[in-house]
Amino acid sequence: MLTIKFSRKGKKDQSFFRIIVLEKTKDPFGDFLEDLGFYNPRLKESSLKIERIKHWLSKGAQPTASVHNLLVNQKIIEAAKMKVSKNPK
Repeated sequence: MLTIKFSRKGKKDQSFFRIIVLEKTKDPFGDFLEDLGFYNPRLKESSLKIERIKHWLSKGAQPTASVHNLLVNQKIIEAAKMKVSKNPK
């Protein structure tokens, strides 16, 4: 199953995220199928390949909750935001 998720990049305390498409079971720091843009949470800026995101969503790729909420904020998809929570240790 394909998924659209964040891949963390940057230095300590200066992170930014690439938005990538890959198999759900693969490591986000390894090989991926396509780079769909980036998101910088510190500066609240993003650059997204909207047509490619819509293409992968039509092929059945599932975005993670955080990516889903970013796509809703950017008005790429029309849906309600999802609750993002971390699993307790």
